[in-house]
Amino acid sequence: MEQFTWLGWLILGIALIVAEIFTLGFVLLWFGIGAIAAAVVGLFGGGFLLQFVVFAAISVGLTAMSRTILARYFQHDDRSMVKTGVDSLPGKVGTVVEPSKGVMNEGAVKVFGSTWTAYPIEGEDALSQGEKVEVVEVKGSSIYVRRITDELPEWRRELKD
Repeated sequence: MEQFTWLGWLILGIALIVAEIFTLGFVLLWFGIGAIAAAVVGLFGGGFLLQFVVFAAISVGLTAMSRTILARYFQHDDRSMVKTGVDSLPGKVGTVVEPSKGVMNEGAVKVFGSTWTAYPIEGEDALSQGEKVEVVEVKGSSIYVRRITDELPEWRRELKD
């Protein structure tokens, strides 16, 4: 019976590789390759213990290497991530549609077609209707903004001179 063990490994390997197609992880492929390697060892006369050691070593080794390789070459830092929704608001320009009122200078700012409850950042005066503001921070369902002046930023002034 041990002479046909390689066939079991081969079937297991193919089944694991096919199952990889239906999963979100990236692990079954490596165990499928390990099972096929164990089938090759069994086909050439290696005992069951050797087949299992080859299966385990190759499967675990490929899994560990793929994690290292994928983490190194496909890192996700803040600069490479595409920001969507609320995360994309800081730095965007909006228009004040309701001037500030009350103790906290609460107003309303329209950014990308959505109207947000807005507050001027610390050190800024009350918001006036129609002025352009830049979103500095989003907290909950409110945004904190600062006025945009017509004055060029310092790095742009240096380029202009």
